[in-house]
Amino acid sequence: MTASIPLLLPPTAIPRPASWEHEWTPKKYLSGPQPPPVDDARVLEQEMATARQLADGKAVKKTRPRRTVDYNGGMGRWALLLPPVAYPSNSSTSLCTKFIHTSTNKIRCPVNVVTWTPEGRRVLTGSTSGEFTLWNGLTFNFETILQAHDSAIRAFQFTHSGAYLASADQSGIIKYFQPNMNNLNAWQGHREAIRGLTFSPNDGRFATASDDSTIRIWAFEESREERVLTGHGWDVKCVEWHPTKGLLVSGSKDNLIKFWDPRTGTILSTLHQHKNTIQALAWSPNGNLVASASRDQTVRVFDIRAMKELRVLKGHKKEVCSVTWHPIHPILVSGGSEGAVLHWDLSGPEPSSSSTSPFSFTTHGPRATLSQAHDSN
Repeated sequence: MTASIPLLLPPTAIPRPASWEHEWTPKKYLSGPQPPPVDDARVLEQEMATARQLADGKAVKKTRPRRTVDYNGGMGRWALLLPPVAYPSNSSTSLCTKFIHTSTNKIRCPVNVVTWTPEGRRVLTGSTSGEFTLWNGLTFNFETILQAHDSAIRAFQFTHSGAYLASADQSGIIKYFQPNMNNLNAWQGHREAIRGLTFSPNDGRFATASDDSTIRIWAFEESREERVLTGHGWDVKCVEWHPTKGLLVSGSKDNLIKFWDPRTGTILSTLHQHKNTIQALAWSPNGNLVASASRDQTVRVFDIRAMKELRVLKGHKKEVCSVTWHPIHPILVSGGSEGAVLHWDLSGPEPSSSSTSPFSFTTHGPRATLSQAHDSN
């Protein structure tokens, strides 16, 4: 029979040769992670200790470097793991739910701030002891520690270029550091504790928020105060600069979120939805949305184009302390005082509006929950 059999499958089900025309390829950080620099003083100290042990007739204990473990090594046989940008329509690859490691300082004290270094290979933490601690992002081991401030570190941020780090502490001191942790400058910025620090998109200015109820805008190169923003009725707990525009958003102990024009210092708008202190704010990568975390146990998402509340995210059992966006997917991650880390997926359709407000939407719950990521406060 030469007659062809009719095909009963849709055209999309017919296997076609793979097209590599739009294949994702990495553009940066092509080389492998480099080991930390060798500390000559430490090597000399180890050699002297070994010599003393030999002179005393003691057995010399061999020291071996910490073994590097690839915790996803077993997955490589089953799937080709690529960065999130390679899965634009699949946000499940970006849910960090697997516990890997706990890193602890020798002297235990609360860690107030944490950030990745600009090249993405180390983690920098700031603690209540005033110390910077640098951790290896691959092996999780301690690399170096520095007494950066005399009081508790409350905020720090790298410039967008990655060339400098600005930090602020409990006593209102602001300091500049180079990536090698060399201190460049220090001065008294506020009378009370500084709770937030954020750079403008071009790194020419930065803003600080303080318990003295003010926000101050500084010229970065001159370390000069340009403007003082007043309008909050209580401690200002957080401030964030828009990723691309001249726009500031701040949150305060007076339960208010305010939007500011940094050029004139005027208040553009005020949001009253929260019922307790705003602890943290975060702009979405495209700058259209801003998320807020509050002591009223909710995370709220606002659309600044319509200046309306888009989502109300309820799931924390205690106050919400931190919030951040995924750089690629519409995923929001929040941390609470009960020790939980919740992942919220905002890619789905908006849920039906609640009866309390025609513009307020409550989600059905977090996409993923780490109920005991940290000890409870």
